[in-house]
Amino acid sequence: MNAAMTGREIKATLERVGVLPSKSLGQNFLIDPNMARWIVDQLEAGPDDAVVEVGPGTGSLSEHLIGKVRRLILIEFDARLAAELAERFRADATVEVHCADGAKWDARRLFQHRPLKFLGNLPYSSGGAILKNLLGRPHPFERAVVMLQKEVIDRLAAVPGTKDYGILSLRTQVDWVVDPLRKVPPEAFYPRPRIDSCVAILRPRGTGLPAFDHRLFDELIRRGFAQRRKQLKKQLPEGVDWEEIATHLKVPVTSRAEELDLARWVELTRFCDPHPLKDLPQKSEEIFDVVDANDQVVSQATRGEVHAKKWMHRAVHVFVLNKHGDLLLQQRSQLKDSQPGVWDSSVSGHLDAGEDYAAAALRELNEEMGIRTDEPPKEIARFTPCEATGHEHVRLYLTHHHGAVRFPAAEIEAATWFPLAEIAAWLARRPEDFAPSFAKCWKAANLTGSPL
Repeated sequence: MNAAMTGREIKATLERVGVLPSKSLGQNFLIDPNMARWIVDQLEAGPDDAVVEVGPGTGSLSEHLIGKVRRLILIEFDARLAAELAERFRADATVEVHCADGAKWDARRLFQHRPLKFLGNLPYSSGGAILKNLLGRPHPFERAVVMLQKEVIDRLAAVPGTKDYGILSLRTQVDWVVDPLRKVPPEAFYPRPRIDSCVAILRPRGTGLPAFDHRLFDELIRRGFAQRRKQLKKQLPEGVDWEEIATHLKVPVTSRAEELDLARWVELTRFCDPHPLKDLPQKSEEIFDVVDANDQVVSQATRGEVHAKKWMHRAVHVFVLNKHGDLLLQQRSQLKDSQPGVWDSSVSGHLDAGEDYAAAALRELNEEMGIRTDEPPKEIARFTPCEATGHEHVRLYLTHHHGAVRFPAAEIEAATWFPLAEIAAWLARRPEDFAPSFAKCWKAANLTGSPL
């Protein structure tokens, strides 16, 4: 590998490609090669990893990853710099360069590249928007190293009761553990900014918090910090019994938003969530029809008994497409008793005893995604029981929905609309990310090979 670019070489490159650093774009280029090497080391990237770097600029961080990772995906906003990077690394098939805005770039195409890590010397002007777009839930990353102005890192890592603690702190910390590592002085950049920067590691929070509705959580923190000096009871939606909640949270009724830690904000969210299934990843007392190979009912038993003894039973899957032709996928909750955390059909579920398939499809659409429709979904495939279906007779349905969805937090970790081509590429590269039954349904539906 060639020696790292010096500050003089970086300045010469900028001059050659005609880039005069823009203050409005927050363009401050790292010119300290030792600092660049140290920052990349914090990523702990190995040969099995893919890395997404946002704002690579002249490649002062990128060059330390060449030949060390499986794939390097560079997202650069400035067209001149993107062209320079593409030319510089054109002989390396592991590098791809995108001229795009990291705050708007479609992150759904990244899931197929896991295991994946994130690196960014982020522009001061749009760093927060980039983090929200690429590191917001759901995301495919297992580690992130970011450099931003120190005041933003302080806000990301802030604790309750401090002036820096607010919406950005909670939005970040609900998904990530933030560890500020090192202050970077202005002289490490060209041109020199007037403020210090800081490098931080972000690690996925993982387990530890109970299941909760993330959209409701975001709504509540926005309300709570809208006027941060006001007491929280004056900021919450109508009908919320704050005195009862305050007693449950063991906080004074006069508390302000900045006084509640993350765990209490999550509990507040759970308390305000009216969804009847918010605490039920599955109904253990459900009664299923046990059937034979011809799908004829032979007896009835509880969910637990049916699954433990691998008796044949019945289930439905529903594929939901939106007006763009994207397919809704759900990520199964970590609390599920089978296949936790994997991605699955838009909707799936068992038939209750005595229920028919079409009725179950409509019920599951409402219960799992809040989709109400009187139009019966179209049946497009049937499967006989096997290991991949969980010993279920399965009927697959197709329907369309163009509005919002709302799902029970205990049952579903996340739900996202994915382009069909991205799903096909993702499933081909990482089948372990999906429930086996989804893979079978996807193949049968053949959505990428037929008109929608």
